[in-house]
Amino acid sequence: MTENAQQQPPAPNTELPTQYAPADVEGPLYERWVERGYFEADEKSDKPPYTIVIPPPNVTGSLHLGHAFEHTLIDALTRRKRMQGYETLWQPGMDHAGIATQNVVERELGKEGKSRHDLGREAFVERVWQWKAESGGQISGQMRRLGDGVAWSRERFTMDEGLSQAVQTIFKRLYDDELIYRAERIINWCPRCLTAISDIEVEYQDDEGELVSIRYGEGDDSIVVATTRAETMLGDTAVAVHPEDERYAHLVGREIELPLTGRRIPVVADAHVDPEFGTGAVKVTPAHDPNDFEIGQRHNLPAVAVMDEHAVITAHGPFQGLDRLEARSAIVAALRAEGRIVAEKRPYVHSVGHCSRCKTTIEPRLSMQWWVKVGPLAKAAGDAVRDGRVKIHPQEMEKRYFDWVDNLHDWCISRQLWWGHRIPVWYGPNGEVVCVGPDDEAPTGEGWHQDTDVLDTWFSSGLWPFSTLGWPEQTESLAKFYPNSVLVTGYDILFFWVARMMMFGLYAMDGTPPFHTIALHGMVRDQFGKKMSKSFGNAVNPLDWMDKYGSDALRFTLARGANPGVDVPIGEDWVQGSRNFANKIWNATRFALMNGATVEGELPDAARMSATDRWILSRLNSVVAEVDALYEDFQFAKLSDALFHFAWDEVFDWYVELSKTTFQAGGEPAEVSKRVLGEVLDVTLKLLHPVVPFVTETLWTTLTGGESVVIAEWPKDSGFRDKAAEQEIESLQSVITEVRRFRADQGLQPGQRVPARLTLDGTALAPHEAAIRQLLRLQPEGENFTATATLPVAGAEVALDLSGTIDVAAERKRLAKDLAAAEKEKAQATAKLGNEAFLAKAPDHVVDKIRGRLTKADEDIARIQAQLDRLPQA
Repeated sequence: MTENAQQQPPAPNTELPTQYAPADVEGPLYERWVERGYFEADEKSDKPPYTIVIPPPNVTGSLHLGHAFEHTLIDALTRRKRMQGYETLWQPGMDHAGIATQNVVERELGKEGKSRHDLGREAFVERVWQWKAESGGQISGQMRRLGDGVAWSRERFTMDEGLSQAVQTIFKRLYDDELIYRAERIINWCPRCLTAISDIEVEYQDDEGELVSIRYGEGDDSIVVATTRAETMLGDTAVAVHPEDERYAHLVGREIELPLTGRRIPVVADAHVDPEFGTGAVKVTPAHDPNDFEIGQRHNLPAVAVMDEHAVITAHGPFQGLDRLEARSAIVAALRAEGRIVAEKRPYVHSVGHCSRCKTTIEPRLSMQWWVKVGPLAKAAGDAVRDGRVKIHPQEMEKRYFDWVDNLHDWCISRQLWWGHRIPVWYGPNGEVVCVGPDDEAPTGEGWHQDTDVLDTWFSSGLWPFSTLGWPEQTESLAKFYPNSVLVTGYDILFFWVARMMMFGLYAMDGTPPFHTIALHGMVRDQFGKKMSKSFGNAVNPLDWMDKYGSDALRFTLARGANPGVDVPIGEDWVQGSRNFANKIWNATRFALMNGATVEGELPDAARMSATDRWILSRLNSVVAEVDALYEDFQFAKLSDALFHFAWDEVFDWYVELSKTTFQAGGEPAEVSKRVLGEVLDVTLKLLHPVVPFVTETLWTTLTGGESVVIAEWPKDSGFRDKAAEQEIESLQSVITEVRRFRADQGLQPGQRVPARLTLDGTALAPHEAAIRQLLRLQPEGENFTATATLPVAGAEVALDLSGTIDVAAERKRLAKDLAAAEKEKAQATAKLGNEAFLAKAPDHVVDKIRGRLTKADEDIARIQAQLDRLPQA
């Protein structure tokens, strides 16, 4: 090869199709990434670890916008860290979702005319495993569509063998430490799911009901109580008043008659009662109300259950066998007939708890259940944040966290289901109770049986950060990847999941919290800020948008809305705009490649570069530094916005356009600019990759010939800054922008050429005359050049000859008409705002509208007058 041939730049790369087609690119690209093992993590690596666990989606679930949002953020973090040289693990898996999964399979059985009881426990559980194998986990395939860079070989399921061993181990340890106990207490009971549920699985909403005031007792010994649940009066065992309420002092310690029952109940004094609320007296039903249960405990009251697990009345008498709502109406009617109803308020709107799974109204119920004593666990979880071992981001969310963990009640962990981790406790024929660990032999023999309940789903998912790494075995993965670097999750499950993981992680891992940082995000809402719901008709299947616009477009839209801890509005037109951005990246890179942009060879010295080259490299390094800082602060919206405007505005709309003149002129400046453009595209595509992985992978590999941007090195800020070049190009941009605005104001077509004289001597713009003329479609001044409009901008002067392009007289007449209309609008608005009588009567929004009209009129007058001043005299 000759010396001249060696110095030739690489041939332009024209392999890219003319249009970007996401559907043709995304699937094959993702499978290539997985096949090459880019997302796998090696516990033997000497790279620093970076770990994030996926909030495990339910095995019954499918990808919704909330998943897509959260997964986009996690994927962006892990892709960047992988490029920065970390041994990165994004741990995937699914939750067995006890109630939800059991409900799905029971519905399937219902179609066959069967119930789980027809099958029996063992056969039913086998049926659920069969359902999981055939229908569960469709979300895994959808995650691939989105581009999730998870370590698929490490995928776990909360009911698999290893995680089941972890559940049994921690239950045994907590039991032995007397942090798990069995007791009869009030729980939230779902009469539809036929199981206890925890406080955080109860959804409260305002329902219409009735408030009835009932007279207990007779004459001077009577007390009026009010209730929204008249049916529970059958289980009343006292009436409570405040100890200092003189109205009822004579009754405290005495008994009064409980209507309809023939029983007499005591009047007790308890400080829990608010003497200012209602009549100052409350009925006490210890078996059907949590507050009443506590009063009952303090006063040794009996707890009389009057409903079964289906919320059907069991108390003897005419109401036995009635559903609770039927009984409510019948009891009120019976009390009314006896003259016991003092007042009725209907409808009475009040907050009512509902099962988060099936929406059935919750029934507080006295029941024997298993509990976690959360006091010491919750204190440890609070201390870990207070002493800085764990950071909550954004910091203002700390208060919400502390409000929860500092006031946490003991956690009911038993569920009356068949699908789930069965409680590892055996009962003997003589009242023996034995908790069995994974290495223990379960007791056998006549009369021994295992507890029939299973554990709350959140019990097993609370172990997720370490059980997925092999705990309780001391595995290499556990040593390498625990604690997690960050937990990315919604503020809505701060209590459901985050607090559970904090308690269990600190307990099981000798005081080491499960993660260093908790990064909380908001909820995805529609473009008007309304919660998405099928019932509202605004729910969106993210797969539809991915099919239509590409996965990158959906991801970029979600990331641009992700301000920490704040809800995210999203609309289809925004996704379409992100698709346009992906197309812009594609088209601009393709154009650059066809014009010789290259990454071959070292970047030229700054001395060989033009001001335009130095400007874009200076801006590039500033953006690298800015994006890095924003990533560390979890400011996804700001970093996405910074990348959008840098790529679209500065690289594609300015640098590429300014470089065209240089490329056309050829020579060394052109070769330098081609290398600079290649560098800028290389770095920009890397910066964009974590958020928009598919289009950037295709473009980057084509540009560089590299194996994959997934494993490319993350850009570093070189420190190069050139403020003089930045100011020079800002001046250039000012000239071009101002002249373009003037041309548009005069009605000139974008491609229409206009004779112009440029006075640039003595300014930093002198070297840019060719670029200015090309971008502004300005011809050289001819012999008959007449400066009909002169624009002084950035120390330079642009004189235009519009005599052959516009009818100056007609344009002046048009503008004069517009000016008169604007001045008339201003006069009318000024007159109204000066009218005191009008201001006194007009609503605020009307006055504000007129003030807006005045502001707009002033702006129009200034704009039109400036256009007139620039026109030559007719």
